[in-house]
Amino acid sequence: MAVSGLTAVEHVVVLMLENRSFDHLLGYLYADRNNVSPAGDAFEGLSGQQSCPGSDGTQVSAYQLSPDTTDLYFYPGADPGEGYAATNNQCYGSSAAPPAGAVAPMTGFVTDFAKAITDNTSKGWYVFNGTAEGWIMGCHTPQTLPVLSALAQGFAVCDHWYGSVPTMTMPNRAFVCAGTSQGHLDDATKKFTVGSIFGALTGAGRTWKIYGYAAAPLTKLDFPDTAAAPAANFGHFADFRTDAAAGTLPDYSFLEPSWSSTGNSQHPNYNVALGEQLLLDTYRAVRDGPDWNSTLLIITYDEHGGCYDHVSPPWGATAPDDSQGEFGFDFTRFGPRVPTVLVSPLIPAGTVHRVPIGSVPFDHTSILATIEHRFGVSPLTRRDAAAPDVAGALSLTGPRTDDPLAGVTAPVPPPNPTGLAVRASHLQRVHAELIAEHGGAAAPPASLQTNADYQDYIASHS
Repeated sequence: MAVSGLTAVEHVVVLMLENRSFDHLLGYLYADRNNVSPAGDAFEGLSGQQSCPGSDGTQVSAYQLSPDTTDLYFYPGADPGEGYAATNNQCYGSSAAPPAGAVAPMTGFVTDFAKAITDNTSKGWYVFNGTAEGWIMGCHTPQTLPVLSALAQGFAVCDHWYGSVPTMTMPNRAFVCAGTSQGHLDDATKKFTVGSIFGALTGAGRTWKIYGYAAAPLTKLDFPDTAAAPAANFGHFADFRTDAAAGTLPDYSFLEPSWSSTGNSQHPNYNVALGEQLLLDTYRAVRDGPDWNSTLLIITYDEHGGCYDHVSPPWGATAPDDSQGEFGFDFTRFGPRVPTVLVSPLIPAGTVHRVPIGSVPFDHTSILATIEHRFGVSPLTRRDAAAPDVAGALSLTGPRTDDPLAGVTAPVPPPNPTGLAVRASHLQRVHAELIAEHGGAAAPPASLQTNADYQDYIASHS
């Protein structure tokens, strides 16, 4: 008997990349079809009418990046603002919290990016030559991102998937793993004291593994149950490829990119082409393995990272617990949209997957809901208890045999500028601080200065 939906899924694989908005990566996905997919699904993409005022009040329109755009794969050229105040400013035009229920005009991106360029320069962060405030309105196309676009067109794209909180990396990654950030809204908090989905899976007799790219994963140190888990629950990307090829993937696999400034996380302003190769390698590992027909691959990004998006984040989010939010935030507002793609042979090509109007939208805790509903795990918090799963995308009663990425290659990555390559990334620093703390030290060695220093320190403690 044919099996469809979540019942047919034996393995869930999640790859979470860094700091890109939906419009920035996928806004032009179906622009040549008037924002309607080949399957006839409406698509919330860019129409040519979106703009933001610049510092002089002149409107700056969203525009298509092209293969001959200078420094294409390093856009927007500098690291945009990504914290709670910056996100408020981008969405509402003020760093202050908006009135409850206020619809965000999404018109503060250019002026906020102008401030970010100045901040980057003053802090000694690498800024590409010629970077201007209008660069934040440059958005990729299927021609510039052939791998992500082929996955989105060949399977399902979720065009109303939101960050769990309107802020930066660590709180959003906490939500995808534990359904809460315990009130925290910035990266100053690096670890959490609640149980995660990984410990819950262990309790339900299910298997899981977290794969760092070429070092022990950052997530290993974020939660008590992952910090105490056996070494067999962790690996590198090479181990993921081996496990996929052998048909030994666990029930749940969580993949991290390389956190280096020369790595493949796609964090602005790092090399996006390297992330395209990681996407292709991840897909090929799953697609070419013996468990392809029973695997669901979810590709998403932890937060928008200050990159432009035109859709106002919704209100009505369920507060996960009784934690008091920093800055007075009550956790009833989602973050901006992030690119999310669902990949499975049980998904029809050209699917645009979203919940019905008026329903609770997809956010990162929809990943938790999907895992919980499939593997018999109780919700971790009120947020994931309210979240929809993605079962509706898996609508075919038998697996497809075609390969939408046959012949697709990743862009050739341009060389990383020396000034970018030498500097340690923010998440390398976070990782090193967690390693030091777990080892009983107050801080990492003061001798750590460069990207290479941090890579060596993290690798030696893996």
